[in-house]
Amino acid sequence: MAADQGIQITEDGVAEVSMTYARANLTQLLREVRYGKRPGAFTERGDRSAYVVPADFYKQALEDRSTVAAMLRMIDEIPDERRREAWARDLIRYRNDLVHGT
Repeated sequence: MAADQGIQITEDGVAEVSMTYARANLTQLLREVRYGKRPGAFTERGDRSAYVVPADFYKQALEDRSTVAAMLRMIDEIPDERRREAWARDLIRYRNDLVHGT
């Protein structure tokens, strides 16, 4: 994205702005994030380098992260004698996918 294009709403709904343009229009980007309820992204040479998100999005992300961490702990605490059961194997596989990003 060229610096003179300003804030662009991309196909995935993110308000993108180049680093060159961002300084002069930071308030506009922050309003787009806050009132448009969409994330914003700073770009360098067309690649996203940092995000700005609405406060509610960030709060929800923290809650979700806490919930996932609690679920992972619960899966880790499945007793050895139950780990061979299909439901336990599925949960353990799901846990491993989350942790290892597969």
